[in-house]
Amino acid sequence: MAHLGARLAHTGPGRVHIELPARPEVTQQHGYIHAGATSAVADSAGGYAALTLLDEESDVLTVEYKINLLAPTAGDHLEAIGTVLKSGRTLTVCQLEVYAVQGGSERKLVANGQQTLIRVNRADR
Repeated sequence: MAHLGARLAHTGPGRVHIELPARPEVTQQHGYIHAGATSAVADSAGGYAALTLLDEESDVLTVEYKINLLAPTAGDHLEAIGTVLKSGRTLTVCQLEVYAVQGGSERKLVANGQQTLIRVNRADR
């Protein structure tokens, strides 16, 4: 996330927001934020949201995720929101939303998806 220039904007139980500033390093040939960068911050937002509900000995790995790119990502920055839908002993399912934000208040949903994560013990890595 540091390489992309993303930062945690909000952390709460079962919900995390990550912001990604629009800059040339994360855009594609038409000037929109690249789908890979959009997907990466969505995946991380869900993963961190899952971690907020687990103990300190736990970590998560993405088992699968699906993302729908709904519109080009034009704006000052992206805001990816990961929300836990179900946190289980082994698997956690999260909703993923990504908004393009312009001027701090104008928001447009540009991607949404769902993710499944598996809990792993940090000592087992």
